[in-house]
Amino acid sequence: MLNEHDPFNAYKQTSLDARAAAANPHEMVRMLLDGLLDEIERASGFMQRRSFEDKGKSINKCLNIVHGLGSMLDLENGGEVASGLNRLYDYCSRQLVTASVENNTQALEPITKVISNVREGWANLN
Repeated sequence: MLNEHDPFNAYKQTSLDARAAAANPHEMVRMLLDGLLDEIERASGFMQRRSFEDKGKSINKCLNIVHGLGSMLDLENGGEVASGLNRLYDYCSRQLVTASVENNTQALEPITKVISNVREGWANLN
């Protein structure tokens, strides 16, 4: 099993850091959405294995990503789209906490569906 000190993980992190540094805001949102979907999948696996410490760390990463997505919204100038995304991210945050407290993988499914739809819509903006 790979750990934080594994050279492969260090390489992956360096590659991700480089991509993030070069990303424009549109690409950054796409990367965050992709990262959130990946982390939700990891959290689900930790829940299934009853690996509570790892699950907690993973859910925390998910919450940080959702917060990051929300912080990128321009609520003053973004109109109904920004407002709707803000409500959606708030829902995802609450659902992540519920899933974690209940250790319920099924509670992650609506988040995955919603974020997948947002990701698809975001990809179509290009």
